[in-house]
Amino acid sequence: MPPYDLDHRLVVGVSSSALFDLSDSQRVFDEQGIDAYRAYQDEHLDRTLRPGVAFEFVQRLLSLNDLSPSPQDPLVEVFVLSKNDPTTGLRVMSSVAAHGLPISRSIFTQGVAPYAYIPALNISLFLSGDARDVRTATLLGHPAGQVLGSAAVGQGASSGPTAERTPGASVTPGGTPGARDDTADTELRVAFDFDGVLADDSAERIFQSDGLEQFHEYESARKVTQHHAGPILPFLRALSTIQRREEERAVEDPTYRPRVRVSIVTARSAPSHERAVNTLRSWGVTVNDAFFMGGADKGRVLRVLRPHIFFDDQRGHLDPVAREVASVLVPYGVTNEEVPVAAVPVEPDPDGEALVPVVVAGPVG
Repeated sequence: MPPYDLDHRLVVGVSSSALFDLSDSQRVFDEQGIDAYRAYQDEHLDRTLRPGVAFEFVQRLLSLNDLSPSPQDPLVEVFVLSKNDPTTGLRVMSSVAAHGLPISRSIFTQGVAPYAYIPALNISLFLSGDARDVRTATLLGHPAGQVLGSAAVGQGASSGPTAERTPGASVTPGGTPGARDDTADTELRVAFDFDGVLADDSAERIFQSDGLEQFHEYESARKVTQHHAGPILPFLRALSTIQRREEERAVEDPTYRPRVRVSIVTARSAPSHERAVNTLRSWGVTVNDAFFMGGADKGRVLRVLRPHIFFDDQRGHLDPVAREVASVLVPYGVTNEEVPVAAVPVEPDPDGEALVPVVVAGPVG
């Protein structure tokens, strides 16, 4: 039997700290140390972890595999990439199964940051709650983002105080105990900032150094010149492949309604919008909505759009909506250069604090 092919699929790597809420586990590690953490995970093996920030995004992404004619040939593959050791990782995979997520592949690297495996696995997006891992992965040129917060947010969020459910408690796919039924909504809504996320930061540097007027002049003079790729473009390109598959399905079945909806939410406005649109067209990607906010609060449209994930390179755009929208920081470019790695804010999670791939004395995501 030939090896399972990863080169012609959309492959996402997600840490356990992005997929699940590990705040209780992290608290045990912080207060009592690694041995207590291991014991805690063993004792709570049958307590299913509650959904984390990226849970609903991952779940809806995997649901697109029904577009494939064969279950053995899925369009989307998700790897759990964790710095847990295999033993403490048992609870993670047990929770994956309890939530009904079709994830079978995982990599556990005790105390070692897993981003070295991103290119080897053809991963077009790596999500983690560990700021240092994501920042280093980005510096190495990998498509990575830091999920902000720990528990599920927005429509899938639960108001319960615990990060874990008791044995026997029901779990509704796509939500948490007590969450409202949103099964009629089958879309996967993905929102991106443009500069520093899909495109590089060359135009952003002009804005930061010379101001808005010079920025518009710079972009207008280059309106037919495409931008260089930014760190998250590989993911959008892979997602566009699935959008094309949906278009084919809609032709075959007029009742089929495409589920993937891609939006750009950017601080650009006219006339700089023209180069952005021309660039997207030249990349051959599909964008359903574009919000050129011109410096207005992005949260105003994000709260209406309700994306299942939103990528931006500035925390100032993410923090105001992070409790309502699954928010991902892309620590790339000029807006992130002045923040030393050691000073990057990080939500508590059991991902350790390894800056380079070395073994650290701590649990992992």
